[in-house]
Amino acid sequence: MDPLTWTGSFGAFLNPIFYALVTVAAIAIVAQFVIPFVTPSGERGAITLRRGPGDYAAMAVQFALLGIIAIVVIFTLSAILGPYGISGIIGEVGARFTPVWIALIVTYAASIFYKRKLGLYGKLFDSPIGMVGFGLVMFWVFTAIFSNIIMTHDPLAQEVIMKNKVPGTPLGQDDAFPHYLFGGDSLARDVFSRMVAGSQIVIMIAPLATLFAFMVGITLGLPAGYFSGKLDTVLSFLANLILAFPVILLFYLLVTPEIVATGLPTYMAMFLFLFPLVFLTILFNSRFFTQPMKRNILIGVVLFVGGWLYLSLISQSATPVNFMGALDLFNVPGGILIVFVSVVFVNSPTVFRIVRGLALDIQTRDYVAAAQTRGEGPWYIMLWEILPNARGPLIVDFCLRIGYTTILLGTLGFFGLGLPPESPDWGTTINAGRRLLSAYPHPAIVPAVALVTMVLGLNLLADGLREESLRD
Repeated sequence: MDPLTWTGSFGAFLNPIFYALVTVAAIAIVAQFVIPFVTPSGERGAITLRRGPGDYAAMAVQFALLGIIAIVVIFTLSAILGPYGISGIIGEVGARFTPVWIALIVTYAASIFYKRKLGLYGKLFDSPIGMVGFGLVMFWVFTAIFSNIIMTHDPLAQEVIMKNKVPGTPLGQDDAFPHYLFGGDSLARDVFSRMVAGSQIVIMIAPLATLFAFMVGITLGLPAGYFSGKLDTVLSFLANLILAFPVILLFYLLVTPEIVATGLPTYMAMFLFLFPLVFLTILFNSRFFTQPMKRNILIGVVLFVGGWLYLSLISQSATPVNFMGALDLFNVPGGILIVFVSVVFVNSPTVFRIVRGLALDIQTRDYVAAAQTRGEGPWYIMLWEILPNARGPLIVDFCLRIGYTTILLGTLGFFGLGLPPESPDWGTTINAGRRLLSAYPHPAIVPAVALVTMVLGLNLLADGLREESLRD
């Protein structure tokens, strides 16, 4: 079996076009930055029907990017429809992501078709920046969902002959997939499969941990801002006390083996994971207080289903908290649970301060006074008057905080904290690859690019949501 090149037999024809388009895009992007500085001051901001140099530079960037995307599509389609290896590594990688491309196309088509009925989410598709960010984020979400289909090899399996091999190296044996597309790492594991498997860990921890942190911050921040007084003083003091610790140092303290052995992270999980139950119970009670039958059914479902999930989540084998036995729905690996709890604990005080500030501002509005005049209860006002009107800043912060959490996960993995050393998460993989970075850069570059694109997508998505929420 011959090694795969990056572009295969199509490269002789498409490579020159690809390089030309990249060159045009780079020159046009530089021109967009330079043109405003060389344009006479009298012409800046002037309304004219003629297209200026800046307009032509923007058009060049758009057409060049479309051309690059078209070439990548050609590589991918040729790999799907043609014989194996005809379009090289790029085509085979694109072909492995076929379920992701299909899911993205369906998602975009449905979202654009129904965007006028989808509220703020639908308005996101009026923002080019938001659409790009949404695409990058959903690419990794769908990659995590279809990871078992996309991976070419077991991310933990080792093939001795593949140690530090370059991308496209053949295995030299009969195998369902005969190459390591992105090469092998220092332990002879498939870099491509480890990158894909790492997306599962990021997508599993970052959004859910951020959601839990928001439920903690909202549940405590709303009454702190609405009632003020001693409650606000105590909760703000505790939040500031946690925020006074450097984040990395706090993570070190929470995930070190000595602290884990005391069971402290598990006890923290018992406390923090109660807040979703408390939040949903108060939410339904305040909304359907005048409809006791409906309220009781909803609260009963929340307490039964949520309580079972809560007990299954905190009950861990080989820990001081292990009581569910056969009723345990799932067993979260200890390293993931510790990292999850640490992320929730670190993010909650910041969310608390944001929600508290928004509640202090919004409670002075006329519609809040009108709700108080109608005789609505405090929790109804907080959850159904103040919170919906704070959704814009909170949604933007939620997206940014997922990106921040993703970076924290990468940092933890880079320092070897929390998750086991063989974990395919991106931070751990980058840390393992950096030791031989000068000689074999591919084991570190691949997960680093994955991490950068995920965080970039979240930031662009947040920018798009911010634009649309300001127009709302």
